[in-house]
Amino acid sequence: MTAHTHPHGTAEKLMILTAVCLAALAMPVSFTGPAVALPAIARALGGSPVELNWVTNGFMLAFGSSLMAAGALADNYGRKRVFLTGLALFAVFSLALSLVTSLVWFDIMRAAQGLSSALAFSGGMAALAQEFDGQERTRAFSMIGITFGIGLSFGPILSGTLISHFGWQAAILVTLPITLVAFGLGVFRLRESRDPDARGIDWPGAISFTLALTLLTCGILQAPDIGWGHPLVIGMLAAALIVFGLFAIIEQRAARPMLDLSLFRYPRFVGVQILAAAPAYSFVVLLILLPIRYIGVEGFSEVQTGQMMIALSGPLLIVPFLAALLTRWFSAAILCSAGLLLSAGGLFWLSRCMPGQPVELTLPALVLIGFGISLPWGLMDGLAVSVVPKERAGMATGIFSTTRIAGEGIALAIVSALLTALLNWKLGTGPDVAQAAQTLATGNIASAMGLLGPVSPQAILQTYGEAFGQLLQILAQITLVTALAIFIVMRIPDKAAIAA
Repeated sequence: MTAHTHPHGTAEKLMILTAVCLAALAMPVSFTGPAVALPAIARALGGSPVELNWVTNGFMLAFGSSLMAAGALADNYGRKRVFLTGLALFAVFSLALSLVTSLVWFDIMRAAQGLSSALAFSGGMAALAQEFDGQERTRAFSMIGITFGIGLSFGPILSGTLISHFGWQAAILVTLPITLVAFGLGVFRLRESRDPDARGIDWPGAISFTLALTLLTCGILQAPDIGWGHPLVIGMLAAALIVFGLFAIIEQRAARPMLDLSLFRYPRFVGVQILAAAPAYSFVVLLILLPIRYIGVEGFSEVQTGQMMIALSGPLLIVPFLAALLTRWFSAAILCSAGLLLSAGGLFWLSRCMPGQPVELTLPALVLIGFGISLPWGLMDGLAVSVVPKERAGMATGIFSTTRIAGEGIALAIVSALLTALLNWKLGTGPDVAQAAQTLATGNIASAMGLLGPVSPQAILQTYGEAFGQLLQILAQITLVTALAIFIVMRIPDKAAIAA
């Protein structure tokens, strides 16, 4: 860390924290906003179901796969410089997204937006760590988690309101003023710092990791379109496994690896990585799938959908504080496991809520899922650092963030493919059934009806509800198993486990 000539005062530190929090706020809003806008984007730009899936997956893949490399760039070339560069690029790509007329270019810009988000997030977090120490640092990083919760809570309703009045472009541009204010605060209040021991970027590790994630995601997203047995799908999935293996070999031999694999000797660290991935399939995928269902299939307005999504994500504003208080009487392992058990129960409850049923039957299930996931949400970031030796906390935080973000992208791809497969199975056989299933999974019920011929809308809605319910039951089972795994692994003493 570059030595500070004089410490920042309290007011200056608050402005620095505000800059990073605003940057963090823009990310969940830019993730949930296009999900609410997806039916409108599809109507405006067209595109195949695979191309529509990349609207969300392109952002998450680029964001998750480049976080660790972005952190290394910040350490080598300056945390302030990388933070401001990421914000500037994010603003440019956000503006470009509102102007494109092709869905292919939209997807490309979304990936570029995800890459710039990784630069801003990694640079901002690294800069923040230089300004705060001890308990102040813990509270500062907790504020980042709270900010994410605010973005997830109010992103859908904000985007829905803007879309209903100004069109889908407004859901993209809403982050622009937030980004500009963060940039201004960063320019005037952040000071530059670097890691004096940095020895360049682990480019072989960064490239192999990104390539492996890309191959895996592409293979999963292409499978519903051309079939799981297609040589292209098999080839991409096999290549992903090979490149992941190559990445592991590279990291073991690197002098300064991007990913220190020796950290996985700590059982509790492994448990934290499982915990980091858990919200992806028990909560985050719902932020994408439910707006598609409510707007595209059930015919809700964007504003109505945003209001319903608050029931899901609203608990993130309150419950993390409750979880912090409960740690006085209960261990983090118990609270995290209990939260996931509640989420599993909420997912099963939601699976019983068929399209067309009164909203009052759905809202309690959404609240239960949100309440459950909010218990571990407020504890995860602290656990990521506390389960490893202090001198390895920086690497542990980078791995945790990558696991969380990359896990969300992979989970979204898998869940989207699984929903399409369930719809395909439920719709039966026919020349256009596979295409109809993909179209229906992206919320375009009108096109699906055109492909299926003489099938009533009620029958299609019933089929969709059954497939969606089965998907939620699968997610509930996975969440239940995860809760038990975390409870067991987080209670294993690290020293005894490593000695064994």
